[in-house]
Amino acid sequence: MARQVAQRDDLLPVLAETFREHGYEGASLSLIATATGLGKGSLYHFFPGGKAEMVEAVLAEIEAWFEARVFAPLRQDDDPAAAIAQMFGTVTDYFRSGRRVCLVGALSLSDARDRFGQALRRYFALWVEALTEALTRVGHPPEGATALSEDIVGGIQGAVVLARALDRPETFERILVCLRERARAA
Repeated sequence: MARQVAQRDDLLPVLAETFREHGYEGASLSLIATATGLGKGSLYHFFPGGKAEMVEAVLAEIEAWFEARVFAPLRQDDDPAAAIAQMFGTVTDYFRSGRRVCLVGALSLSDARDRFGQALRRYFALWVEALTEALTRVGHPPEGATALSEDIVGGIQGAVVLARALDRPETFERILVCLRERARAA
């Protein structure tokens, strides 16, 4: 039986998990219909642009979530050390200690990268820029803060991949402890 959905945004968490699990290429409309409980016609009603529009909406939702909970606090917090510590806690929760695929990272590594490149680049650029600002305010030299920020964001992404590949969440947590220490040392 078809599911009742009041708003398009109601579908985004299910779509995100479907794309995390199957990738862009592997998530057929039939699979998406099964996951959402909607027929293909209803899916096209909410997303006339099809699967590409679904991914664009999911990426926008992810960016907005990170903007509110990670990027903005890094840029605005009067205590940048606390904002950086909060970032590590937030990403640990978000990625479920390495048990949850980073959809932005997964799409960046897939053939879908070219199609969604602008949104993927923007997400990572915003993160690096916000973290660079906080690292500079906490005392890191400006000339090294960008490189350290890239190391930390890349390290978090790599930790997600490695922890999932090894099926060892403790690997994710250990790597984040090391990255946290590098962020602290000014």
